[in-house]
Amino acid sequence: MPHNPVAPEFRAALKALPSFDGLSDETLAATRKAFIAAIRSVRVAEYPDVVVENYSVPGPEGAPDVPVVIYQPRTSHPNAPAMVYIHSGGIVSGTPEVDDARCRRMASELGLVIFSIDYRLAPEAPYPAAIEDCYAVLKWAHEHAVDLGIDRNRLIIGGDSAGGGLTACLALMARDRAEIRVVFQLLIYPMLDDRTGTTLMPSPALGEYIWTRSANHYAWNAYLGKTPGSPGISEYGAAFRAADLTGLPPAYIGVGSLDLFLDEDLEYARRLMAAGVSTEVCVIPGAYHVFDVFIPDAPLSEQFRQSYFTALKRAIS
Repeated sequence: MPHNPVAPEFRAALKALPSFDGLSDETLAATRKAFIAAIRSVRVAEYPDVVVENYSVPGPEGAPDVPVVIYQPRTSHPNAPAMVYIHSGGIVSGTPEVDDARCRRMASELGLVIFSIDYRLAPEAPYPAAIEDCYAVLKWAHEHAVDLGIDRNRLIIGGDSAGGGLTACLALMARDRAEIRVVFQLLIYPMLDDRTGTTLMPSPALGEYIWTRSANHYAWNAYLGKTPGSPGISEYGAAFRAADLTGLPPAYIGVGSLDLFLDEDLEYARRLMAAGVSTEVCVIPGAYHVFDVFIPDAPLSEQFRQSYFTALKRAIS
């Protein structure tokens, strides 16, 4: 009997989970619908102690306003720590709804005020639309901190998958524009390197489930508007392309051992540490991409969540 590398608690779900394999212009609309439908099929806690409201933030110059979902504890405290959060979906799909459960829980258990960004998607809006939308929301939160009841000195950025990759780009952009101090970057299985699956081939064991090489190639091509792996791609488009990682905020990087992004995530973590950036790494054995979103009650998912919750508590204390 061949060895199954998937952790036992994650195996059954694979039969029901959506796969992004074969993603193309023709299948994109159906894939977007299937992704949201799969998210809605997961039963999650309600968190009545969290207030959720929709808001609209002025967009980048010449661009439309950016929709934002705000999560805040019902019992609000002045000068609360805050997080700008960026959802998953390969930069070609998803809305803040895909990370609704994660954001509610972070607001409830950590007391964070969270601004979850409904950034523009590719290919309709290619680079730099998504990252500039994210920067616009970060700058808005910083400038309106007093009105929002948040502490601009405890401003965190975070995201998962494509959102994790955009978070890493946002950390670079905030450092270089020098307008906003970010105290921590939460990178949950981040999508960092456009070359993965194109000019850099990870182990065959990686990327077999959910988010595959072909999906990654399509998504990067749609976002960058050029072949992934091409020369001259900006670090604000793909954070792994950054030559200089010094001066970035402390980081947490978490990923599953079967995730297509494993190699790039571990190498980025190593490079951050080599640049003097305090970095924590967590690898969940036998876990594929977005495992914790779809199987949130699995013991390994809970272990993963507690890992980054602990990192966030340190960052805001």
